[in-house]
Amino acid sequence: MGQLGGRRARLGPAVRIFADTDKIHPINHIGKYHRVKGPLTLPRSPQGRPVYVQAGSSQDERSFASRYAEAIFTAHQTLGNAQEFYADIKARVKSVGRNPDHVKVLPGISPFIGSTEAEARALHDEFNELTQPEYSLYQLRRIVDADLSSYDLDGPFPRELIRVEGERGASSRIHVVLDIIERENPTIRQLLHRLAGARGHWAQAGTPEQIADKIQEWFDNGAADGFNIMPPYLHGAFDVFAEEVVPILRRRGLFRHDYDGATLRDHFGLPRPENTFSRPQKATA
Repeated sequence: MGQLGGRRARLGPAVRIFADTDKIHPINHIGKYHRVKGPLTLPRSPQGRPVYVQAGSSQDERSFASRYAEAIFTAHQTLGNAQEFYADIKARVKSVGRNPDHVKVLPGISPFIGSTEAEARALHDEFNELTQPEYSLYQLRRIVDADLSSYDLDGPFPRELIRVEGERGASSRIHVVLDIIERENPTIRQLLHRLAGARGHWAQAGTPEQIADKIQEWFDNGAADGFNIMPPYLHGAFDVFAEEVVPILRRRGLFRHDYDGATLRDHFGLPRPENTFSRPQKATA
């Protein structure tokens, strides 16, 4: 390894720029558990920094995402709700001086895929029957703060038990649950099934063509820039999606055939952030 001397280092027979000492800066972190003067003796990442991915869709989370996120993992049950979120996020991003194209909205989708619609629905039902009511009730209680263990699982969901005042009401997940209850009027068991696998994300059962149709509908109608695929079982369900749905999306011009770069930032079409320490310094009088 060459020795750093001023702004140049000798690496073998050739003289090359190794580091610009004017741009090397100490970290000088002083925290509760450790102190770090720095600097880190590693080159900058090919991505500049990792892609900032934010999850959640409450008002506070939307505000935070509009300022800092580069991708948003969100949960929606209907096209209308997804469109409202998408339009709101893009408007907020623009209002703070950022490029809306540089913030990707990626709803979760959990696809149950069969060669026929009946086969896909049977697969969905089979997985629903594998859920454990005791654990599912515990998970639901964490979301809505209501103990339903003494209720008939096949009876209507007691909507009056859910309170949305205060801090809990700000949670985006509780509003996803409320949307399902108010739109579908499910039994407690049916709601547990809806939440067991996809955790409130968009679960769809259908043929590869039907799943591709739904994805295209959301994409073409301003509800998503892409999707976070949440296979209901691994790794088979992901393989089926890749082998059966992706080719359909490619034929429709909705999915790439090859990657243009080697990083997640490249795949998302996001720019490499400027190095803040490479910006020209203003002259002082």
